[in-house]
Amino acid sequence: MTLIELDHALRKLRLSGMAEVLEPRLRQAQTERLAPLDLVSLLVNDELVRRQDRLFARRHKQAGFRDADRSLDRFDFDFNKKMNRALIYELATGRFIERREDALFLGMPGTAKSHLAQAIGRAAIQQGYRVIYREAHTLLEEIAEASLIGTRKTCLADLATVPLLIIDDLGMRKLPHTAAEDLLELVMRRYERASTILTSNRPVGDWGKLLGDNAAVTALLDRLLHHAHVLKCGPRSWRTKVHTDLRQEEATK
Repeated sequence: MTLIELDHALRKLRLSGMAEVLEPRLRQAQTERLAPLDLVSLLVNDELVRRQDRLFARRHKQAGFRDADRSLDRFDFDFNKKMNRALIYELATGRFIERREDALFLGMPGTAKSHLAQAIGRAAIQQGYRVIYREAHTLLEEIAEASLIGTRKTCLADLATVPLLIIDDLGMRKLPHTAAEDLLELVMRRYERASTILTSNRPVGDWGKLLGDNAAVTALLDRLLHHAHVLKCGPRSWRTKVHTDLRQEEATK
């Protein structure tokens, strides 16, 4: 079998990771006089790495992150030194997903709630979990639309079974009149079955007024907080800092 024929055969077997590196690996084997078993091990590892990379890229795209590049490596913990760094890194291990626990990130606008939620979601994907990210108003609009066109059951089933659902920025925009009912149903379906991260710039005491249904909010919080990790973000705002820095730079010109 020629090199071209072997390349075609590998691709037909859906071993494109091996096919991509076959020629350089063969040259390496000749140069370094690798044993046949070592060469095969390298090729198998190349295939595994490629599959892992493709799976991560596919799940990252499916998650629908608003800011695709958010990670803990790019997070400035020194700006708000009182934030619970240990809790953030514990959540990034994904163990809370395995235990089907939830997390609630609270803080004023600009205090990195969304950054941290998306960074933890990205870490969860790297550990093999499926993730869905939605801003709160978008999620509730999708559920409301699904109800109108007769696909509510399917929509909620998909949202209820994903291992990690991130609901971001509750309280930032006006919500549909069915918001309390829809959020409660979703949280009840996920309760002790899957993990949810919810971020909000409003204290939980304001949620009844925000959602317009105190009874539904009480039931929602009862389930959401039962196995929840609560992270207080801030108090200082990164966006305010950026604007202040820019004004200072302009003033010195």
